[in-house]
Amino acid sequence: MTSRSDRPQWERDGGDWPNRAASRFVEAAGLVWHIQEMGRPDAPALLLVHGTGAATHSWRALAPLLAADFRVLALDLPGHGFTDPLPPGRLSLPGMSAALAGLLRHLDVAPRIAVGHSAGAAILARMSLEGGARPDLLVALNGALMPFPGLASVLFPSLAKVLFLNPVTPKIFAWSADTAAVERLMRGTGSKLDAHGLALYRRLLRFPGHVAGALGMMANWDLAALDRDLPRLAVPTLLVVGGDDRAVSPETAFAVQRRIPGARVELLRNLGHLAHEEAPETVAAVILRAARETAQVAGSIGVG
Repeated sequence: MTSRSDRPQWERDGGDWPNRAASRFVEAAGLVWHIQEMGRPDAPALLLVHGTGAATHSWRALAPLLAADFRVLALDLPGHGFTDPLPPGRLSLPGMSAALAGLLRHLDVAPRIAVGHSAGAAILARMSLEGGARPDLLVALNGALMPFPGLASVLFPSLAKVLFLNPVTPKIFAWSADTAAVERLMRGTGSKLDAHGLALYRRLLRFPGHVAGALGMMANWDLAALDRDLPRLAVPTLLVVGGDDRAVSPETAFAVQRRIPGARVELLRNLGHLAHEEAPETVAAVILRAARETAQVAGSIGVG
């Protein structure tokens, strides 16, 4: 287990955090969460859930664009950024989903639009399946919703578990997270981030506690069970795919589309796994257009 000193600390490391004025800390579901809220309090709620190894900084440019039409809620997932980690017994996809549902109940927020990046999309899908949220639209940004193909489906989670259980691993990874290493990691996603974006990831990845949060999340991920349940997902779903994504194959989205009734795919060419950070205006336009289309069907979402 990592100590508090191994984790990012708000007073020390959050002084220039993106959208800091929107940040606050909330105790819910047995954890202290770092959340960000912006937009009109009376507007429809839109939830943003980041992927493995990220935090609220991932939405630094996208969230303000969406706040013109929505009450936007973003958060650091358990064990990520400035949010407490989950205990080992709850560190799983259902456990993460249940914790997030507990946070939403505490805040009395019922998101009409739920946007998840990569593993964040899997959390939202599981939470919707379990009734923890009932959004009018689920947007998966390069969503990790199906198991890795072949042996990778067995080897990757097993390797992550071995690394997570070794208390030295997060420290070694954090010590090696220099600028060049983070640049290589980001290039491996197929995305091109600016210097500020790279610096924010490096800030987080130099803390063993944040690394342990990401490894623990991957070590206990069961996408096979989620894949079996996807045909029961009764939420209109938009699968937004970066054509240059090297982390989750773009072809996966079309397989997921066949699993979820009524799901649609939107391909964003020349963008990678972190498309929402590379081209936030493009992704915002896709989300807003889908929200308007959903509102026309449901007759209930007031998007300007």
